[in-house]
Amino acid sequence: MHPTAAFRWEDRDALRLFAQNIGFGMLFMATPDGPRVAHLPFVFLAADRIGFHIARTNAITPYLDGAEALFVVNGPDAYISPDWYGMDNQVPTWNYCAIEMQGHMRQMDAAALIAQTDALSHLQETKLAPKPLWDRSKMAEGYFEKMLQGILGFTMDITAWRSTSKLGQNKPDAARIAAADGAEQAGKHEIAALMRNLP
Repeated sequence: MHPTAAFRWEDRDALRLFAQNIGFGMLFMATPDGPRVAHLPFVFLAADRIGFHIARTNAITPYLDGAEALFVVNGPDAYISPDWYGMDNQVPTWNYCAIEMQGHMRQMDAAALIAQTDALSHLQETKLAPKPLWDRSKMAEGYFEKMLQGILGFTMDITAWRSTSKLGQNKPDAARIAAADGAEQAGKHEIAALMRNLP
């Protein structure tokens, strides 16, 4: 994570909400075959626990149960031109938000895996309102159970949070807002909004 204190993001409730709104991240782990990463949707099961499912055939899967791993959620990001600040002697930079969650992995039993997949789909379906919610009752009988054969569920009990919200907090407010305007004009609406309304 970024070493500059101005960019530290430590509001745990805000971090959870931000991560859950994205709902997707990268799971990193050292394995006997070298470093591996899996790209996964996830859901919070408790304040410091996430759950996800992964293909049985993923290269990282055989090593997960009982392991220490790192889960990374990336938020919006954008190149920031020095011209946008309205200040002399600035350099190009990249603004971004990112959350790292480190913790211990445990494989779920079958009931917990089903609950996790249901919770994940329900959370994402609610974001699509007014579309009617999809649930697995819409699947042909036995098909969901067949699909479960190809995945395993895991939890991560989070023991460490590390986060960066690099949005120009080290610049005067007027320069930060001017840079947000530049990012907006470049089509980077999400990062511009965060720069204007610091999390």
